[in-house]
Amino acid sequence: MPNRLAHETSPYLLQHADNPVDWWPWSEEAFAEARRRDVPVLLSVGYSSCHWCHVMAHESFEDRETADQLNAHFVNVKVDREERPDVDAVYMEAVQAATGQGGWPMTVFLTPDAEPFYFGTYFPPAPRHGMPSFRQVLEGVEQAWSGRREEVAEVAGKIVRDLAGREISYGDGRPPGEQEQAQALLGLTREYDAQRGGFGGAPKFPPSMVIEFLLRHHARTGGEGALQMAQDTCERMARGGIYDQLGGGFARYSVDRDWIVPHFEKMLYDNALLCRVYAHLWRATGSELARRVALETADFMVRELRTAEGGFASALDADSDDGTGRHVEGAHYVWTPAQLTETLGEDDAKLAAHYFGVTEEGTFEHGASVLQLPQHEGVFDAERIAGIKERLLARRAGRAAPGRDDKVVAAWNGLAVAALAETGAYFDRPDLVEAAVGAADLLVRLHLDDQARLSRTSKDGHIGANAGVLEDYGDVAEGFLALASVTGEGVWLEFAGFLLDHVLARFTDPESGALFDTASDAERLIRRPQDPTDNAAPSGWTAAAAALLGYAAHTGSEPHRTAAEKALGVVTALGPRVPRFVGWGLAAAEALLDGPREVAVVAESFEDPAARTLLRTALLGTAPGAVVAYGATGGDEFPLLADRPLREGEPTAYVCRNFTCDAPTTDPERLRTALSG
Repeated sequence: MPNRLAHETSPYLLQHADNPVDWWPWSEEAFAEARRRDVPVLLSVGYSSCHWCHVMAHESFEDRETADQLNAHFVNVKVDREERPDVDAVYMEAVQAATGQGGWPMTVFLTPDAEPFYFGTYFPPAPRHGMPSFRQVLEGVEQAWSGRREEVAEVAGKIVRDLAGREISYGDGRPPGEQEQAQALLGLTREYDAQRGGFGGAPKFPPSMVIEFLLRHHARTGGEGALQMAQDTCERMARGGIYDQLGGGFARYSVDRDWIVPHFEKMLYDNALLCRVYAHLWRATGSELARRVALETADFMVRELRTAEGGFASALDADSDDGTGRHVEGAHYVWTPAQLTETLGEDDAKLAAHYFGVTEEGTFEHGASVLQLPQHEGVFDAERIAGIKERLLARRAGRAAPGRDDKVVAAWNGLAVAALAETGAYFDRPDLVEAAVGAADLLVRLHLDDQARLSRTSKDGHIGANAGVLEDYGDVAEGFLALASVTGEGVWLEFAGFLLDHVLARFTDPESGALFDTASDAERLIRRPQDPTDNAAPSGWTAAAAALLGYAAHTGSEPHRTAAEKALGVVTALGPRVPRFVGWGLAAAEALLDGPREVAVVAESFEDPAARTLLRTALLGTAPGAVVAYGATGGDEFPLLADRPLREGEPTAYVCRNFTCDAPTTDPERLRTALSG
């Protein structure tokens, strides 16, 4: 008998619809039921491609005896963290404050007033490694609730008070200057792994937002060290097992320091951010590897994540059927020497094993290897390697595919729109720009209401019930701004403006300029979440700051510029101390320090080859955060086109920053120099 989750749209919640646990979705009704029964609430938070969420579900939530215990003594609430990042953020902050660590699945026990009093992540079905079993935890919580209620209330009250007191230091509201950016770079240099690329130890996450900062810093200052860290990290990731050497696209993270063994789930946000980073690396250096990876990653997103409605699905699972009916992590991707021989024959299998680093002992589990691209001496026959890859990919297509989380998240689709629009423009791939337009159309058509308020998710063309949070407004605006520059269609600038007006009106503290993750009229939680640090994707705070700055450069809007500068004050406070966790804010600060530059390209027709060359030069400029508007002279699509006549009847480019303009030019080389940072 399905439980209440059967009516939800989240693939993660639907995975639990047939559990014997009597799950409720997050709702006031669930807490009213807990008050009526006078029992605590078990809050379980996860997401569809989370490996340990699946493990705990199988061990505990599918177990009848455990379910009976849960149903008798708790109201059980299941939350998809990707649908409700606000709920996840508030309780994750409590978990991390109480235990010093966090992660998913997240298991929190709450009073009927939603106040947390006991925390954990994964609990095993039997005691192990010093951890109590899940049922022991349930018994302990039951006993505390029935026998020591006053103590529980005291703990819950203290936690809520402590959370309320955890104020963020905004600095003095002053955006970062040269000194703070240099200190941030120095901090990154200290944490840089010069031998392997990336920052810190295992597990290693792709530092896409930090790389964006490094590329922009190099473009603005000419600092070679910043470019070297960006280049070497990108090369090591692209050669490692974290990158899918056959199908393109990146896994979530590497469990080791060498980028060899990934956690195999593939997330839309990682791939959108990394696609854009590799495209920008190519723009800065001309690297053939960066070009290949940007295009393969874009093609992966379109091929494997695009939904029937034109949006992009959230993720592919880490696990899949290994051919025996068991769901195993990485089963879709790994190879043994015997499997290579069976697929390719002896000679080509020997070459493939050497080329991709497949060994007899294996680099993963049970003698299987993750495909890599180790550095080799000598030259390989490119045609033969291409044929090998084609045959391996065809064989892999016959394996069980990982599950796909089909929900469309507004923020992550915004990131995908930006990546595909720019990658399509750089590499003359109109199909990628079309895919970006398709996703943007879906966001406008389905996710935006008639007041330009965003819904966070949709699935199968049906809108979800959850309101957009700050990262949705910031990232979708970022995508629309990129699309405006690439397509020359001012309507995307207009839509970005609608979203950013909501940021100013509903997400910004009018006194300090600080930003909140939820709108002023959103559901009230025990704390209004507010986190300026980047995690797997840009924080709402830094995403909004960057988009506000880009919009101000396009339009000359002083309120948007001022809001961006105030919001970047938090980067002044955090950048020198924790640069790895505020990369997008540091990148936005580079754009602010550079202007950002405003580029207008006017022509009678953009069918004219000279006009196309001038426009392409503008789009390929490396000046941090530069905005590009193009159209017919006298056109009203973009404010930057106003009063921009042709020079001697030729297509003409105008470059301005900080209220000062260069002389207009018809020469692509002069434009390239003006936009080279």
